[in-house]
Parts: sequence; C-alpha cells; structure tokens
Amino acid sequence: MAKISGLGDYLAIDDSGGSARDISNDVTSATFDTGQDLQVVTGIDKSAQERLILLGDGTVTVNGVYNAASNKSHDVFKVLSGTRTVTYCVGGNSSSNPKLEMEMLVTSYNLDRSASGELTYSASLALQSGTVPTWSTV
Repeated sequence: MAKISGLGDYLAIDDSGGSARDISNDVTSATFDTGQDLQVVTGIDKSAQERLILLGDGTVTVNGVYNAASNKSHDVFKVLSGTRTVTYCVGGNSSSNPKLEMEMLVTSYNLDRSASGELTYSASLALQSGTVPTWSTV
C-alpha cells in the first residue's frame, strides 16, 4: 500500500448493547494511541538508558459533532458502562485497508456548547481486554 491520507476513514464503536455503530460521519478528529510501558533497568556500568518492554496499552480519543439520531454518536456514548469494540479502518472499510481493532471501556463523554452555539463532544476510551492492540487489514 502506498502513502494515503486520512480522508474517507471508517470508525465504528459498539453501543452499550454491543452493536457496532458507524459513527464516521459524526467524528471530526480521533487519536489512537497504542503505546507500551517500559522499565528502565540501566546498570551502573552503562552510559545510556537500558529498557525492558512491559505491558502494551491502547487509548482512543474521539471528537465530533453532537448527533442525537438513533444509532449515532450520542447513542454510542450516552451510557458509559460496557465493553466496546473500536474498529478504525484507514481509507475506509474496504478490502486491504489497514484496520485497528481494540476492546475498550469508555472513560468519559463530554459535551461542549461554545459561545457561538456549536455543540460538540469528546469521548475517551481505554483498553479493557488485556490483548495488545494490533493492526490487520480489512
């Protein structure tokens, strides 16, 4: 696959009942962090850091325009409880595109009504399953 933009991406997140909902049209930006912890184990005999790989982790932050329509972003995030499958496909949900999928918990859902009248949201999710997030293809 060649270099591509983030145009036409696909994002689906389970609602609290476990049904995947395509909220791509409501999302204005998203951040996917698939980091891992490191332990510094540098001995006194070294002149640079020495580290061991520890636990993997994943977080997602989604920002968007508030949408109260059935099965859209507000329906997905209004109930915080329950495990959610997050599926992100770069370039769309079609064959051979990169896909990141993680089992997550919603940690927050915040609405922001600006002085000009915009109503937007921000939702944060954190890894739940103990399974390291990995990339695959659609």
